[in-house]
Amino acid sequence: MSSKRNKPYAAIKKPVELLLGTATGSQSDDQPSAINTIAIAKIKLPFSQPRRYFDEQKLEELSRSIKELGILEPLLVRPLSGGDYELVAGERRYKAALMALLTEVPVVVRTMDDAATYQVRLVENLQREDLNPLEETEGILELLALRLAISTNETVKLLQKMENEAKGKITRNVTGNSQTLLVEEVFIGLGGMKWDSFVRNRLPLLNLPLDVLSVLRSGKIEYTKARAIAKVKNEEIRIQLLEDAITYNLSLSEIKRKIQEIEQKSESECPSQTEPISLKDRVDDTLRRFKQSKVWDDPKKKVKLEKLLTQLDALMKNDFTNG
Repeated sequence: MSSKRNKPYAAIKKPVELLLGTATGSQSDDQPSAINTIAIAKIKLPFSQPRRYFDEQKLEELSRSIKELGILEPLLVRPLSGGDYELVAGERRYKAALMALLTEVPVVVRTMDDAATYQVRLVENLQREDLNPLEETEGILELLALRLAISTNETVKLLQKMENEAKGKITRNVTGNSQTLLVEEVFIGLGGMKWDSFVRNRLPLLNLPLDVLSVLRSGKIEYTKARAIAKVKNEEIRIQLLEDAITYNLSLSEIKRKIQEIEQKSESECPSQTEPISLKDRVDDTLRRFKQSKVWDDPKKKVKLEKLLTQLDALMKNDFTNG
């Protein structure tokens, strides 16, 4: 099975070669980078990092592995004044090493400017196996903006303009060919995705409601499901559907069916109709979703469930007694 680290990365691979000591810096191109061991306390995180979300469970797993086997791949750092170092690549390993209470870590020290440093961070982030679609979209946009020397907003406009030109909606701008070629070069280097597919399928993610974006960024839901749920205009209903989709691991077809039910109910209701959904229907729907869920696999939810069942049992006993 091929991994992201084995993809070609033709055009954007050059900054990654810094990880292996084969690109620009104070050392010669044919001189391999030495692996040193330094105190972890000397490593400082940069003010701006491309990576935004770390799965705590996976960090704990990596931390246990590091305790047993150590750090198998050194961190990449660059020297700072005063004897400290700034982390360039390997933030996940760095955080896991802190959790494992390591006092020293293996590093490769490279001298590089801010532009090269940030580009290395972006590319390393895009090579992650657990990268979610939103992070990947934002990372690609940042990389394009860096290569084009324009803002991310301008990059989005350029991509949309390229799409309109490709569709014949506007006349192709000859003066913009150099930017177009650079965009195409970056996507060829990324492999697996073309720029027009990125415009159609990924850019729309940035316009999703904030509640959907937050869940998508955390990696709790697939982007196809997130895009479907985002179509629900009512914020309260949308948030509830998001929670249900995560809790009960609803499939995309189940989500679409629920959205269709929501739309049909909305259309059938008159503006003056204020009667709530019947209690019996709510109970039936809750029981159906409960049977599909794996709520009992979560210890915390299991405790809450036992309390709720006790309360329901007491309520029904009171009902029989009073009857």
